[in-house]
Amino acid sequence: MKQSSILRVTEIFHSIQGESSYAGQPFVFVRLTGCALRCVWCDSEYTFSGGTEMTVEEVLTRVRGYHCPFVEVTGGEPLHQQEAFLLIEALCAEGYEVLIETSGAIDIAPVDKRAHVILDVKCPGSGMTERMYWDNLQHVSEKDEVKFVIKDRADYEWARAILSKYDLEKRCTVLFGPVFGELEPRRLAEWILADRLPVRFQLQLHKYVWDPDMRGV
Repeated sequence: MKQSSILRVTEIFHSIQGESSYAGQPFVFVRLTGCALRCVWCDSEYTFSGGTEMTVEEVLTRVRGYHCPFVEVTGGEPLHQQEAFLLIEALCAEGYEVLIETSGAIDIAPVDKRAHVILDVKCPGSGMTERMYWDNLQHVSEKDEVKFVIKDRADYEWARAILSKYDLEKRCTVLFGPVFGELEPRRLAEWILADRLPVRFQLQLHKYVWDPDMRGV
């Protein structure tokens, strides 16, 4: 592995995991810069440009300093940078439990199989459904998670159809969560219960603990 490879990094910080089945667990977050998508409800537009150039080894040094066994590589879209695959490999090699938060628009097949992929399936309300790389749903395994961020009832019905079409609940954990500030959480919870869906309801926990616009949390 070429640890001199350069990554563009927006921020590295230690916080409470706000999403996925790891919610509530302290994590180190490595937020990479850049994303080709422009989701309507995006909450990290500040990652689209800028950032700081760092080598893989420099990122590893920062991560080690937090003395935390859990690391999430996120963005933006982390897999937008080819060097991210080297970083994921290096983190796994050092024994970290690694999560990859990805938009679903980029092939996840090259991701180190020791990492856990959290794959965001873009609902119509995001405005980015046509950018999905659907073959990714054939690559998720039991250790991975598939996430639907739901804006309204139309998104919910669409997500339910995708869940059925790909038998996702038989392959991995499936997460349904509301777009923060757009869909009342209680409504989504009631829809899930009424339809007996085999999914995990989630909120963006960090947005309830800190200001939802706050960075570095």
